[in-house]
Amino acid sequence: MINIDELKFDEKGLIPAVVVDAVSKRVLTLAYMSRESLQISMEKGLSCFFSRSRQELWLKGETSGNYQHIVSITADCDRDALTVLVEKDGPACHRGTDSCFEDLLWQSGERSAFSLQALYALLQARKEELPEGSYTSYLFEKGVDKILKKVGEECTEVIIAAKDNDKRETVYEIADLAYHVMVLMVEMGISVEDIHKELASRHVIDHKVKQEKMASDSNSL
Repeated sequence: MINIDELKFDEKGLIPAVVVDAVSKRVLTLAYMSRESLQISMEKGLSCFFSRSRQELWLKGETSGNYQHIVSITADCDRDALTVLVEKDGPACHRGTDSCFEDLLWQSGERSAFSLQALYALLQARKEELPEGSYTSYLFEKGVDKILKKVGEECTEVIIAAKDNDKRETVYEIADLAYHVMVLMVEMGISVEDIHKELASRHVIDHKVKQEKMASDSNSL
């Protein structure tokens, strides 16, 4: 772990900070930090920037309530830029959008970015619009009982593939299961963030149990 004194602030005493969503890994905003705002960020565990337009410190969420809880702050190899990994309470942009980076400039016709959040958004759109001929629309039209039946079937397919020690088939079946589980999530209004938070809470508990076990083992020596 490096020291704040190793960072290279520019001639105005600022360093750029790329803020990234800890859940989706999406870039939320590009802001600037002074030494003071960086120290406040580390002390409070909340994103604090320096506003170049107002020439003052700016604690994100202080007026809007959209605080950004810092998971980690990492410097680049030259020590002149930062990435700030955060869990956010609300939109990152002053326009009310999830990210400041919303206006598409160019997109490849051959490659596409995939994320669970993007798939979830697509499934939500399918439920709202119910386009004809869509398998996802069919599931939503049939309702939760049909969705649950498919989840159960895909669980069985995963078990069969894994018992046969067929890695390729198991990957295929797990993907099918994940898709149907996400359809269920949309149907029940469960977000990807809800699952992330639950898993994260279990990680903290598991880490605590591990530390307690290590301490116990050490005391028994």
